[in-house]
Amino acid sequence: MLVRLLIKNYALIDSLDISFDKGLNIITGETGAGKSILMGALGLILGSRVEGRPFFSEERKCVIEGYFNISAYGLEPFFEEEDLDYEAETIIRREILLDGKSRAFVNDSPVTLATLKGLGEKLIDIHSQHATLQINTEDFQLFVLDSLAENEERLVSFKEELKELRNLDRQLKTVREELDSANAEADYNQFLFDELERVNVQLDEVKGLEDEQQQLEHAEEIKRGLNAASYSLSEGEANVISLLKESVGQVQHVTRYLSGVEGLTERMQSALIELKDIAEELVTQENAVNLDEQRLDEVNNRLSEIYVLQKKHRVDSENELVQIRQQLETKLQMVLNQDQLVEELAHKQKEQMQKVLQLGRDIHERRKSIIPRVEMEVQQTLSAVGMPNAQLKIDLQLLDGDRMSVKGLDVIQFLFSANKGQAMQAIHKVASGGELSRVMLAIKSLVAKSSALPTIIFDEIDTGISGEVALRVGEVMDRLADHMQVLAISHLPQIASKGKAHFKVYKEDRGDKTQSNIQLLNNDERVMEIAQMLSGTNPGEAAIQHARELLNA
Repeated sequence: MLVRLLIKNYALIDSLDISFDKGLNIITGETGAGKSILMGALGLILGSRVEGRPFFSEERKCVIEGYFNISAYGLEPFFEEEDLDYEAETIIRREILLDGKSRAFVNDSPVTLATLKGLGEKLIDIHSQHATLQINTEDFQLFVLDSLAENEERLVSFKEELKELRNLDRQLKTVREELDSANAEADYNQFLFDELERVNVQLDEVKGLEDEQQQLEHAEEIKRGLNAASYSLSEGEANVISLLKESVGQVQHVTRYLSGVEGLTERMQSALIELKDIAEELVTQENAVNLDEQRLDEVNNRLSEIYVLQKKHRVDSENELVQIRQQLETKLQMVLNQDQLVEELAHKQKEQMQKVLQLGRDIHERRKSIIPRVEMEVQQTLSAVGMPNAQLKIDLQLLDGDRMSVKGLDVIQFLFSANKGQAMQAIHKVASGGELSRVMLAIKSLVAKSSALPTIIFDEIDTGISGEVALRVGEVMDRLADHMQVLAISHLPQIASKGKAHFKVYKEDRGDKTQSNIQLLNNDERVMEIAQMLSGTNPGEAAIQHARELLNA
């Protein structure tokens, strides 16, 4: 509940510090006194955006703080999800700086407006004349039934299972589209794969073929060169090896006369051995080179096939052709596997659909079972607030699986009739503003009995009622306050008299400025305030006596 509200430098408010009662809190005051300013300040700590320059003094920032006792709301998961420190008494602060920027804090941790709004929705429910439009929404109507049917955990499970179902739907759709595409290309891919498989290009094959091609094309020239080199080394009349042998002998002959040439002899012997080896290798190499026209044709044809495939597939190397062949093989294999995958996913999707439908039907049955209680208790409350012939009927229809939503399988409509003989119609078509306010009051008082609703604020929803009806509305608010904190802004003395705490908003001039203030009234001040609400600024003894009677009642 809202324990305390601090407002500094906001609109017509210089500084206010208000502590609220846990039951029914009444706020009264003349039109224009500043009640809407209080609502605006509350709106800011609940995540509303700043409009204009809301400063009482242009020299200081605006600060609004709300102290909330949240121990009964089970909000620990929200705080954990938002990475905020949980405190049983949580402080929400909003600061508006002079440059127009604003900052928001929860327990001194900076938060975004989205987080602030999410938390605010769990703490305060502001019910104004315009908020009666909420009763026309399917979300609110289902919320009423779910609160009383205790469907919260089932709805969480339903949303999770529905999310999984939709995920399977997307997977199945994607796989089917891929399979259709693969089937459309399968024949062409098979043709390309068969062609590459027939040629059977190997990694790094072209370099070896091109080298062999060069050798085969120049085989005669190669043999001639190798043969000539071999002849010069070992076969000619004045071949290199013979001359080197003779030179070795000459050097060896002079070693007896000239010291220091032994090393030269050894080097020449080594050179002779190396030249003989080279000569033999030249012969071997020359013998290995063949003039093979048939093999040359085979190599040329092989290279031509590879070059044609490279050009066809617009690649620069045989390795890319190998990669393309592997990709085509994968695609063809996928066509074989996709049928099985589609079958498996379709089976999972069917099982998941049955699980979702079963949860949805369970939620529907629980909603359906609570409808008679809702209709009966709302009718009793409406009768108590001056609408004895009013009837609320709830039309709940079970949809098929194709039209399910995160709210379940139901479509709902609140039907209403305010008078005898009046046909039941959609509530927003036949109920006046005052009737809608009372219907909403009846519904929220019913919901409050079964769920820990946040603080609720009734912002002048008493428009269009008076007298005995207003007294009954006040009694309903008073009973509602047994289950939750209620703040009611009202112009009606009958409602004002029901509050456990009564605050008066008023204006006063201080110096050259007008300020809005609020004060908690004691019993005598309440008598006078209610008497003034009954008869005007200077109430007579009769009005004062009537005020005392209302308060005593």
